[in-house]
Amino acid sequence: MPELALFPVPAPAGDERQLPRNIEAEAAFLGAILIDNRVVEDLPVALVPDHFFEPLHGRIFQQTMALIERNSIATPVTLKPFFENDEAMKAVGGVGYLAQLTGSGAGLIGARDFARQIFDLALLRELVGVGRTLVESALDTSESVDPQAQIEEAETALYRVAGGEAEMGSVKSFSAASLTALQAAERALNSGGHLSGITTGIGSMNAKIGGMHNSDLMILAGRPGMGKTSLATNIAYNAAERFRRDEEDGIPPEKNMGAKVAFFSLEMSADQLATRVLAEQSGVSGEALRMGKISKEQFQQLSRAAQTLQTLPLFIDDTPGLTIAGLRTRARRLQRRHGIGFIVVDYLQLLQGSPKSGDNRVQEISEISRGLKTLAKELNLPVMALSQLSRQVESREDKRPQLSDLRESGSIEQDADMVLFVFREDYYVAAREPKRPIEGDDVKIHAQHEEWAAEMERVFGLAEIIVAKSRHGSTGKVRLHFEAKTTKFSDLADESQAYADYE
Repeated sequence: MPELALFPVPAPAGDERQLPRNIEAEAAFLGAILIDNRVVEDLPVALVPDHFFEPLHGRIFQQTMALIERNSIATPVTLKPFFENDEAMKAVGGVGYLAQLTGSGAGLIGARDFARQIFDLALLRELVGVGRTLVESALDTSESVDPQAQIEEAETALYRVAGGEAEMGSVKSFSAASLTALQAAERALNSGGHLSGITTGIGSMNAKIGGMHNSDLMILAGRPGMGKTSLATNIAYNAAERFRRDEEDGIPPEKNMGAKVAFFSLEMSADQLATRVLAEQSGVSGEALRMGKISKEQFQQLSRAAQTLQTLPLFIDDTPGLTIAGLRTRARRLQRRHGIGFIVVDYLQLLQGSPKSGDNRVQEISEISRGLKTLAKELNLPVMALSQLSRQVESREDKRPQLSDLRESGSIEQDADMVLFVFREDYYVAAREPKRPIEGDDVKIHAQHEEWAAEMERVFGLAEIIVAKSRHGSTGKVRLHFEAKTTKFSDLADESQAYADYE
């Protein structure tokens, strides 16, 4: 690394003298940018102002980047008006310090190395902070001791440091946030005007909700038998398959419409879930598959589907009795190792809270729903959690679910960015089948069964996805086709009837 001039920056006081830093490298790096603005186009890391140990350097970097992003030239002259009243700048001799930064061209030679060192030293300082907090928390026994909670908090903090985020990444300028929003709009435009998030693989659902968005908690709920697990596996497969297809087509990750998926199955085992996905994709009945009642031709269909699924980026965790803390730990590990971009949890009520929630189930569910929302934001990906509905649905004439039907609904409804209900009217119509007429029965019995058969024909194979809450758009419903034999949801043949908004 080339020798650097020592610039007269004020020395920090107190314990901070011991923190890792290289103020000279910061100064040389800033000088390199001010000499040649193109330096920022080829950095090995994404620097932000908080990565700089010296606050003045952070402000200089921030203003420099603001000028560059506006297609202006950043030089000591163009920066001068922004720092004439800066007290820290006055302390180092005034705005002439900006010219001092460019006094040596040494920074141009090692700009990439300096950027990497500034970034690494910032992470080390964050690591020191995490360590201090961990030690102080472990030594403090003035309140109730909960080592497991402290371990979870420490792991969360370490994960953020490992991701280069930590506290320095928690504040985002409006310009950066608006750029992200613009990129989402461009993504939707390029997909044909419907999809700004990860695809569900079902066109009419994408058209209604715009795909699944990063940092969102989505609740997918329904009464038993409605097919909520089937819909979740359909969506998980579709997202993973789209990711693989886009990747093979050479589409860059930021424009990939799919995602690698982690499926936490607390109810079904991994092989049961795999059997269901195999049935969905091969067209072979899941029941026939489990009982071995399949033909050679069907076995060949299964073999082809299994070969296709071998490279599918879908990871299944069927650990029973997971706590919300344990799920978050496993999800972080999966993202670190495999780069997952979408999480499914089947289902929310089977997760466990921390011991401090005691026997208070409502408090425990609140902790779980908050934990899932925090996980979605922390990993910046959509989380879909399946949920049960209370039995009060069955007592109404109209069985369509409402938000109040969510079990322990207060916290779930509050934390969710989107609530989807699965409703199949044919399930309830089938249960109302009257006595089958036999020879000799009167006309009334025959008429009742014919009336029921006509109603069953009208609703058979139809499903509704009710969007009861959406922070990104309108509520409404999507009508889909449901193939009971393979438990597969798909668009209706008549796309014009695929979905309709509630007034």
